Amino acid sequence: MKDLTQILARICEFRDARDWRQFHTPKDMAISLMLEAAEVAEIFQWKKDEELGSVGEVLGKELADVLYWVVLMAHDFKIDLGEAFRKKMDENEQKYPIESAKGSAKKYTSLS
Repeated sequence: MKDLTQILARICEFRDARDWRQFHTPKDMAISLMLEAAEVAEIFQWKKDEELGSVGEVLGKELADVLYWVVLMAHDFKIDLGEAFRKKMDENEQKYPIESAKGSAKKYTSLS
C-alpha cells in the first residue's frame, strides 16, 4: 500500500468493522497519536547509534501506528494531507533558505 487513499480505505474498513468510530473523538485520537509517537522515541531511548542496526522491523511497526492516526485524523477533519504537506514545505523553504540554513541545526528564528 503505497498510496494514502489505499491506506485510508484499509484504516476505515478496520475501524468501521469494529464500530470504533464512536470512540475516536478528536481528543482521544490526538492522545493515541502522541502515545504511538512516544513508542517510536522509546525504541531509541538509552541506545547508542551502533545499537540501532536491528530496530528496523519494530520501528516500522511503530511508524505504521503513527501513520494510522495521522491519516485517520486528517480524514475525519477533512484535511488533504498532500496539500497540507505541500503548503508546509513551502513555508519551511521560506523559513529555512538554503543560503542561511545549509549545514546549520539552528531554528529559523536564530538564522542570520
